Amino acid sequence: LKADARVLLNRARLECQSYRLSMEDAPSLEYITRYVASVQQRYTATGGARPFGIAMLLAGHSVEGKASLYLTDPSGTYSSWRAVAAGRNDKSVNEFLEREYPADDADELSE
Repeated sequence: LKADARVLLNRARLECQSYRLSMEDAPSLEYITRYVASVQQRYTATGGARPFGIAMLLAGHSVEGKASLYLTDPSGTYSSWRAVAAGRNDKSVNEFLEREYPADDADELSE
């Protein structure tokens, strides 16, 4: 699984470099997340290719300073989160985050 992560990370780095060279601007986190998810989906849908067996958490911030967190899964779907865990014991951690992470303070956290 470390090899899967290394391959996806290298492909994402290469896409970031390509985007910066062609657009003369840094790619957004959502763009890179869509790219990684499309690569994962392509390998899942292609016959004869082993799908990636990892979920990826991608975190970053916009130019305005707004934080973003995305989760991709091996099937190629992605979603935006305020707080999420992936991996072993993720269900118990996500339950904890749902209980303890303040849902009403979304505006206060971004300020």
